[in-house]
Amino acid sequence: MRISPEQIDRMAAGLPGLGRDPAAVRARVETMEHLLERAFTIPGINRKVGMDALLGLVPVVGDIATAAMGAWIVWEGRNLGLSKWQLARMMGNVGFDTAIGAIPLVGDLFDFAFRSNSRNLAIIRRHLDKHHPATVVVEGVRTPHS
Repeated sequence: MRISPEQIDRMAAGLPGLGRDPAAVRARVETMEHLLERAFTIPGINRKVGMDALLGLVPVVGDIATAAMGAWIVWEGRNLGLSKWQLARMMGNVGFDTAIGAIPLVGDLFDFAFRSNSRNLAIIRRHLDKHHPATVVVEGVRTPHS
């Protein structure tokens, strides 16, 4: 039995955040960015870090896992219709983070400073704010625009 895209859209509409509409994509990407870049606070220095920095401490596997999660954000951007230039910048951010992050010790320190997923979220937000203004979020509350 084959499921049509329309059936998937109807099923996703019943589950919050799983739709293909720009607002749902924005919410998913923002959640992934938060998880990857700012999910935890380091006690004592009050610095926010995420799974990108923590998984980066695990050689090879951690870098591959965080690169895959970063690539998913780029894929979501592609589905939103970002330009080839924007997608290339996003892939460059993920690639640079992965390449430098793979270097032992230096890469671990680099992961605390360079937040490729935050940069990519900013690119997606600029696109959404321009092309889908109804998705703008002000202090956690979605605001309607005409």
